[in-house]
Amino acid sequence: MKTKMSRLEKFWVLYDVGNSAFTLLVSTIIPIYYKNMASANGISASDSTAYLSYAISISTLIVAVLGPVLGAVADNKNRKKPLFTFFMMMGVLGCAALAIPRTWILFLAIFVIAKVGFSGSLIFYDSMLVDVTTDERMDEVSSQGYAWGYIGSCVPFVASLGLILGADAIGISGTVAMMIAFFINAAWWVVVTLPLLRNYQQKYYVEAGGTNVREIFSRLGKVFAEIRDDKKVLWFLAAFFFYIDGVYTIIEMATSYGKDVGISDTSLLMALLLTQVVAFPCAILFGKLTQRFASSKLISVCIGAYFVVAVYALWLDAAWKFWMMATFVGVFQGAIQALSRSYYAKIIPKEKSTEYFGIFDIFGKGASFMGTMLMGITTQLFDTSRAGVAAIAAMFVVGFICFQMQRRCMAGETSQSGAMGGAAGFAKE
Repeated sequence: MKTKMSRLEKFWVLYDVGNSAFTLLVSTIIPIYYKNMASANGISASDSTAYLSYAISISTLIVAVLGPVLGAVADNKNRKKPLFTFFMMMGVLGCAALAIPRTWILFLAIFVIAKVGFSGSLIFYDSMLVDVTTDERMDEVSSQGYAWGYIGSCVPFVASLGLILGADAIGISGTVAMMIAFFINAAWWVVVTLPLLRNYQQKYYVEAGGTNVREIFSRLGKVFAEIRDDKKVLWFLAAFFFYIDGVYTIIEMATSYGKDVGISDTSLLMALLLTQVVAFPCAILFGKLTQRFASSKLISVCIGAYFVVAVYALWLDAAWKFWMMATFVGVFQGAIQALSRSYYAKIIPKEKSTEYFGIFDIFGKGASFMGTMLMGITTQLFDTSRAGVAAIAAMFVVGFICFQMQRRCMAGETSQSGAMGGAAGFAKE
């Protein structure tokens, strides 16, 4: 099997390196900066966590609603790259604009815009996987994307962290340091994306697809009908909805939760940097393991591991415990995201990849909406973040059960096709 990545595969991977800088900001610096800003305005810790949860929920809901429609448009010839570019630039400019506001509510408003751009770009980016590589290499290439994204995002993050922590030494205020940090990450994001923009060409598309509203919704209706009848896709999306709920919520709320249980800003940042470093080799390792083990088995292992992480988080009350959790998350975080992306890409029609990934995004972003909203509501109701974490843990259980149902459907289709093939062979004999 070919192991060396092609130029186009490398350029595709580079976008993970670029957008992961924003992902790391969302899980580290942005919550700390926002919560300090909210605290200065008299907002309690539990309320500021809830408001951040609501902002994330709003952004994910917007993308979940737009995703299938945008996907239907993008599956027409030569439409995917322009739409990808638009949302990528919305994210980049939104990231840079986070340096402007001085009130927590305006900061959250701009954050929603940046998050919509970031999440929207991923619909088109994920669907590009079918254009840049083959079915046999999807697991490994997808894993390489997450792996290099984790380690690559550390470059602007370390530069930003050094600037923030050393602001006094170089004679600038912490606010100015934060402003520069947002610009650094925005610049990194757009620069490493340029090779993909210059070289990507849409290989699979819908022939003679229309772009008026009636035709778009007609195509979407047909795709939803196809998914309803295709049990292997339907069960996967149901499973993905539940288990990715916990994954996204842990990624986006870990820092805010850590502050609520009394862990210092420096410990939080360094622990989450450790997550990135650990995730790099582990994502690559899981990509290699797909050559020996079925990706469905590896996904099952990752779901189980995340359930353990969520239960462990209930007992967080010290920095060293947070460091242990960060390490454990790093082992499985890239794997479950990368393998889910490639697994889905292999079971859907390639010419409708963006439409299907738009629906994939509904389930992913819908889960994130439910998870962060659930955490926000339960945190305010019980006045503790632990209540939200307990609810998230239950999602992994449901996701695991649904995924085993999906595996049964796949096994059933395989055995049925094998029986048909055997019967055909017998007839020829």
